[in-house]
Formats: sequence, C-alpha cells, structure tokens
Amino acid sequence: MAQPHSIPEKGPPEGRYVQAGPIRMHYLEYGDRGGQVVVFLHGSGPGNSAWANFRQNKDAFAREGYRVILPDMIGFGYSDKPLDLGDYTLGLFCDTLMAGLRNLGVKSCAFIGNSLGAGVAIQIALDHPDFVEKLVLMGPGCLEPQDAYWSMPGIKRMMEINAAGVSKASQAEVLGLFTYEQNHITDELIDMRWAVSQHQPKEVLTTMKTPALGPRMRELRCPILTFWGVNDDFMPPQGKETCLKANAQSRFIEVNACGHWVMIEHARMFNAASLDFLKYG
Repeated sequence: MAQPHSIPEKGPPEGRYVQAGPIRMHYLEYGDRGGQVVVFLHGSGPGNSAWANFRQNKDAFAREGYRVILPDMIGFGYSDKPLDLGDYTLGLFCDTLMAGLRNLGVKSCAFIGNSLGAGVAIQIALDHPDFVEKLVLMGPGCLEPQDAYWSMPGIKRMMEINAAGVSKASQAEVLGLFTYEQNHITDELIDMRWAVSQHQPKEVLTTMKTPALGPRMRELRCPILTFWGVNDDFMPPQGKETCLKANAQSRFIEVNACGHWVMIEHARMFNAASLDFLKYG
C-alpha cells in the first residue's frame, strides 16, 4: 500500500487519517461531533483535494451545528494513491470512501459533491439508500457515458493543454477553464494544487472509469438539490433535466456568470441555499 507523501508547505492543511479498506484516507473535520453529518466530496483533476474545493464552505456548515467531514478520496490530496488496486473506477472511490466513513462512526449523512464527487455521492445513494439522507450536487459527473464528456469544450481544451506538457503554468491555465471569472484562480490555489499534483500518479486520472448513472437517477428517493453553472464547459447540458426530474423532491438552481465551481464562484449563495435545503428540504 502506498504511503502518503510529504507535500510541501504550500499544499493544503494536513488533518487526520483513517483506514479506508486497503488505503489510509486523509480527512479534515469541523463542527459538532454529535451533529448531523455532512460529507463534502471533491471533484477530480490534477492536484485536487477536499480543502481546495471546499475551504470557503466548511465554516458556514460548522457554525450551524453540523459535523463537517472533508475526505480526500483515494488518489487525491494526502490520501494514498496506490497503483496496485487496478483502475480508478467509481466503485473503487465509493468502496474506499464508505470504509473510511464507517470507521469514523458515520451511520448516515448528507453528501455535498462536486463533479466526480457528485457521481460518487449518487452511486452510494443508489447502493446504500439508508445511508444517504440528502444530496447536494454541483455540476455532477458520471451522468453520461465517458465519451460525452470528452466532447465538451472545457475538457477538450484541458486535454490540449496537458498534451503540450504539464507544468505549473499549464496547470494554472487548466484551472482557469473551471471558472467564469479568473480572479478565483489565485496564486494560493495554483500553488496548492501544484504541490499535490507532484505526488499524484498520472494513472489516477488516466485510468479513471465511470459509468453513466443518468438513467438511474429516478431510482433515488432522497431529496436532491443540484447547482449548475450556466457557463460550465465541462458537463453535458442534458444533465440538467436529468437532475431536475430525478424525483419529486428534486430541486435545481442554475447560476449565471458561473462555471464548474459554484461553491467557489458563488460561495455565499451556495452556502445559504444548501443550508436551507438541509434544514427544510
């Protein structure tokens, strides 16, 4: 089993570790340990981590009395990044995450997931409906066949940039594709993700395999709130209707002047709307 690497000081803050099946999973935790559990699930991409995605959101939920858990999924952040467990499939992400959450004493939770993290949340809600109380999804992935994502302009451009050579500068250019306003791509964020990506095997991303869960969304019985940026160039737009019509408890917020990172680009609105949904549905 691969052990966590020492990530330079410009990386995200280091928290605690829990055994998650065959790996050690890193996580950060905030708020009331006796409160309702909210688990934030980050997206993919080079150098990503829970802190990079949700550092602007965690405190708002902790102040409301929730037990807030930010895990780094397998292959990301400070969590193990093994190459001996086969491809990075959605099943691998789900199984290791669930093992880690069980070892943290979590019996049920609300998931808040962006992109790949939203796909993980959906799959777990399908497989373990009693575990998932509510879903908050932002630009959810894993709704369409993988080739549908490769045709999206954001992903096509990202692949072109990466093909020209991976560097700190090229990674900064890739991050700029995720947002509508470039002021969200700060030097801190660039440094943080570059620091992590130096210790992230390329196979984490190149062997990633995800199913098309869109046709199964109607099987979900929990309340669902979906956010979608009007200017999101990564997610096939047909996913909007799939999420909105998943069930009678589905709610949908489309945000103008916003790319793939609603929780970063419009953090105050995202926090307020999500907290209202968690309290009142």
